[in-house]
Amino acid sequence: MFRSPLPGDSCQFLETVHAMRFHLNRRWAWVSKSCLLLGLVMLAFVILERSVSTFHGSVDDTRTTRTSERQFSDREETAEDLAQPVYKRSSPDPNLPGEWGKAAHLQLTEEEKKRVEDSIEKYAINIYLSDRISLHRHIKDNRMHECGTKTFNYRKLPTTSVVIAFYNEAWSTLLRTIHSVLETSPAVLLKEIILVDDYSDKVYLKNQLEVYISPLERVRLIRTNKREGLVRARLIGATFATGEVLTFLDCHCECVSGWLEPLLERIGENETAIVCPVIDTIDWNSFEYYMQTGEPMIGGFDWRLTFQWHSVPERERQRRKSRIDPIRSPTMAGGLFAVSKRYFEYLGTYDMGMEVWGGENLELSFRVWQCGGTLEIHPCSHVGHVFPKKAPYARPNFIQNTARAAEVWMDEYKEHFYKRNPPARKENYGDISERKLLRERLKCKNFDWYLKNIFSDLHVPEDRPGWHGAIRSMGISSECLDYNSPDHNPVGAQLSLFGCHGQGGNQFFEYTSDKEIRFNSVTELCAEVPEHQTHVGMKYCPKDKASIPRNILWEFKDDGTIYHHHSGLCLSSYRTSDGRPDVQMKACDATDKNQLWKFER
Repeated sequence: MFRSPLPGDSCQFLETVHAMRFHLNRRWAWVSKSCLLLGLVMLAFVILERSVSTFHGSVDDTRTTRTSERQFSDREETAEDLAQPVYKRSSPDPNLPGEWGKAAHLQLTEEEKKRVEDSIEKYAINIYLSDRISLHRHIKDNRMHECGTKTFNYRKLPTTSVVIAFYNEAWSTLLRTIHSVLETSPAVLLKEIILVDDYSDKVYLKNQLEVYISPLERVRLIRTNKREGLVRARLIGATFATGEVLTFLDCHCECVSGWLEPLLERIGENETAIVCPVIDTIDWNSFEYYMQTGEPMIGGFDWRLTFQWHSVPERERQRRKSRIDPIRSPTMAGGLFAVSKRYFEYLGTYDMGMEVWGGENLELSFRVWQCGGTLEIHPCSHVGHVFPKKAPYARPNFIQNTARAAEVWMDEYKEHFYKRNPPARKENYGDISERKLLRERLKCKNFDWYLKNIFSDLHVPEDRPGWHGAIRSMGISSECLDYNSPDHNPVGAQLSLFGCHGQGGNQFFEYTSDKEIRFNSVTELCAEVPEHQTHVGMKYCPKDKASIPRNILWEFKDDGTIYHHHSGLCLSSYRTSDGRPDVQMKACDATDKNQLWKFER
């Protein structure tokens, strides 16, 4: 039975009550009354503390209620016992749409098809279909077989709080995320799920959500009192967390059984490691779960500071002893990772000067590597993520955020970013003095070290004076060379002409000392002329110090022509039959203004 602490040896509560019945001198009467009052105050405080609800809080509420410490029974519990999740799923039903992560297809009427289109327009996800898929669906475990046979010492793994921030998220995708965590996370490891509502205005995310989650164990709801953006919303959730490890997830995810243990084990081994799961794709239209069954990709970036996926370099394969060892990654994709709460706070948490979302993943990636930590992807931890058809809401502060990251962490290499993003020079990225002091206090390494030791595969542009920027046609003087790289096939388009805009991006090219015309605003692509063709395509550039194919060698001649060595032709602008400007390869003629070009300086 709970008892309030007694005031002290000199103030025995019962003795004091008894003594008060007699005529004591004033001094001892005063002491006894004080002890009695102190005891009553402490008892009232404890009762009040225990009565505070842990269902949800607000940003203004600074009270936190810790969940009880893990309790292990005296009997010998097996690893299978300790691996039991908070809630067990019912048996799979293969007749349910989407079960086992398969694509779901419905026979729809014309009216239902209209509802599908409306839901896609609203959420950039087929929510009409999502609403008809079980919130508890099973995902087939196709991880590497070594992952399934790996064992864990559950009694020694750190506990975690899972933080999920959301803004106007669809009902079924949010709830499926919550149930997925509860049904795949060992109860002895999961302290809580902290939902952070970033000032959503959807009615169903108000009282209806509170009522739904109220019977769920270990689920807390925190609401902000104004729109904070993803970065600050997550940090608000982190301040309420009671677990030893913070695990951040997006609000449209599904976890594969066994996803949590590898992350926590790795952080238990190395507290300075930030560990990401393998991010599998859930199709936004069919909800098919595409699991990466082999070696996962790692993160990188281009010189516009946009995240890119890359294959694991051979030196990293050689460093690892097993194919299920964590893989070092230069950057993280963003929303899904685990980090020791203590280390996260030591490292400076998130940069609170970043607005809404975008760029925070690269900033944190640079910081952890440059300041002595590691960033890894664990092949045995798999979490599916619904990648929407398009961003459901804008990220107007992306350039501002990336400029902020560049200013703090990239040193002189920030110039490559600014040259490919001229508008970024005009961005007001706010006060960065505290972040620079943080870098100094943590004794962080410079960006040159990062490029040479962590992301040495990234080609560093030469950006020789006069040989980078937009390439303008002298024949059609309003037009510049332009390359619109397809999202899922960077080499799947042709070089073309488009009105000169001075914004870098699609119109930023670099002529290297190796005579390549490089397009490295998105990824390292080199202009080529395919055999027996007259159009100009793009191919992946060779790695630094590798031999250079002849079909990507060009010469900017003194007469203004651009000569292609392998074909013996020159680059020429022209207008198509419908008047559209374009480029082609033609026999060289320095008197033809359509064959004259210049870099915009």
